[in-house]
Amino acid sequence: MSYIVPAEFVTKMVDAGESKIFMSTRDTLIRAFMAGAILSLAAVFAVAVTVQTGSPLVGAMLFPVGFIMLYLMGFDLLTGVFMLTPLALLDRRPGVTVNGILRNWGWVFLGNFAGALVVAFMMAFVFTMGFSTDPGPIGEKISHIGEDRTLGYAEFGAAGWATIFLRGMLCNWMVSMGVVGAMISTSVSGKVIAMWMPIMLFFFMGFEHSVVNMFLFPSAMIMGGDFSVMDYMVWNEIPTALGNLVGGLAFTGLTLYTTHVRTAPKRAVY
Repeated sequence: MSYIVPAEFVTKMVDAGESKIFMSTRDTLIRAFMAGAILSLAAVFAVAVTVQTGSPLVGAMLFPVGFIMLYLMGFDLLTGVFMLTPLALLDRRPGVTVNGILRNWGWVFLGNFAGALVVAFMMAFVFTMGFSTDPGPIGEKISHIGEDRTLGYAEFGAAGWATIFLRGMLCNWMVSMGVVGAMISTSVSGKVIAMWMPIMLFFFMGFEHSVVNMFLFPSAMIMGGDFSVMDYMVWNEIPTALGNLVGGLAFTGLTLYTTHVRTAPKRAVY
């Protein structure tokens, strides 16, 4: 597997965060667009497998193929840059600023959303034969996911919003572990195994991923889901993205950086 020790791969995490901040706008958008599109196809794949087999576990076991493909290709998800880029600021890398981080997040968000939206329209067209038939069982399942994970949360008011936020935190705790997994080995097989495990966990547990939702909810609305754009933004995308930011940074980025780069002085023995 050619395992890399934590002190080394955490330095790679900081280097990766720095490089993303200084990446050109064109490259940032292209990489984010492709990441959003590939992850969206993986989401359709997982839903199709779940519907056809009747087993959510099988769908969750296969969903990570999309995540693995996009990271092996060097594409970027919003959830990943949420965790990586602040580390470069914390490490005081020259030229890294809060504005630079926010700029990166903004372009990655737009690129991810554009890629997810393109796939949402393409798959809706495919499921409905050019919007001339019902979407079928897979499209119907997607539309119900959109309703359940917006209006379903709205029924509980502030408690529902807090639940989405916490599910977003738990999601990016696992997803960012997958991002790190791509750095802990020099072999493709090692990277695949390390990425697969946490991504399967988050998907099966139904945690909220902001980029997956950029596909699921527009797709659901296109295919007849009974909720509005405002429902989607207020009762899913916004709290999910905030939860993803906090979870990935607090549980993965800061913990690894603090204990493997900014280590505390060794305990004196008398």
